[in-house]
Amino acid sequence: MSTPENKTALVTGASSGIGEAISAELLEDGYRVIGIARDFGKSCIDHEQFLPLSVDLSQLHTLPDRLEKLARDEPNIDSVICCAGSGRFGSLEEFSYAQISALLDLNLTSQIFLARALLPAMKRRAAGDIVFIGSEAAVSGGKRGAVYSAAKFGLRGVAQSLRQECASSGVRVSLINPGMVKTAFFDQLDFRPGDDADNYILPQDVASVVLSVLHSRPGTVFDEINLSPQKKVVRFSKPDKQ
Repeated sequence: MSTPENKTALVTGASSGIGEAISAELLEDGYRVIGIARDFGKSCIDHEQFLPLSVDLSQLHTLPDRLEKLARDEPNIDSVICCAGSGRFGSLEEFSYAQISALLDLNLTSQIFLARALLPAMKRRAAGDIVFIGSEAAVSGGKRGAVYSAAKFGLRGVAQSLRQECASSGVRVSLINPGMVKTAFFDQLDFRPGDDADNYILPQDVASVVLSVLHSRPGTVFDEINLSPQKKVVRFSKPDKQ
């Protein structure tokens, strides 16, 4: 088992939901955590080993410079956990071209940019973990989810390719695909998981899996992990969407 002492993890989407839960779990385990999010105004994390960095990952035109500076300032990042993302659902023709681009930029392209910036230092040290938080939408496309699924299927392909690319350098690449997680992700959507405890996953469930991935024996990789509620129940706010 790897020792978290003196280790540094970077977590995107760290101000809420899954990213915040993962950050809290890593801090509890002894990691120093660099959190990336657009706004930390509502974050509940207050820890001396937590460094919040306000970065808007959707702004691709400024992102490479921000990430290259991060790579220079923090050359010893051991683990990168990519959680940032947003959801938008509907029939394809309901999306504007700008909305399609924005969804792909945040959920896919920014994750590739992040790996591109931080991977060289990890390869030089011949160790480290990149963990992508995907989605059940990366495994099976669904009605009204074409653009979101495209981003998550793309992320799955990135993870599979990087896993092979990085194997000889000692860097491990994993993908975790949660089903519906009880977070603010659904606040702006017209559907959500059911109310019973077996209808949803908690952010802490995903965080526990991430910790298991990081603690696994060097040389062993969790290629892909799918997490699902025991019962899949979807509640809609608009009856005609059922």
